[in-house]
Amino acid sequence: MDTKLIVSNPSIMMGKPVIAGTRIPVELILEKIAAGETIVQLLEEYPRLTEAGIRAALHFASQALRADVVYPIHEETP
Repeated sequence: MDTKLIVSNPSIMMGKPVIAGTRIPVELILEKIAAGETIVQLLEEYPRLTEAGIRAALHFASQALRADVVYPIHEETP
């Protein structure tokens, strides 16, 4: 996986990881895929985006979640 496709720069999108050469945050890719959008739909919606960029975003997110950090999930009580 080409890790150069994901970059983070404090002067671009407040340092959020983005697809290189764009201002498209990894976070946005994850949200859109979670909402049911397909890779084809993302590519149509964002012409500068590539399939490799989308896959790099997914890979980046999976690696970020491998850290030894506990993410508590709180259920709301009525």
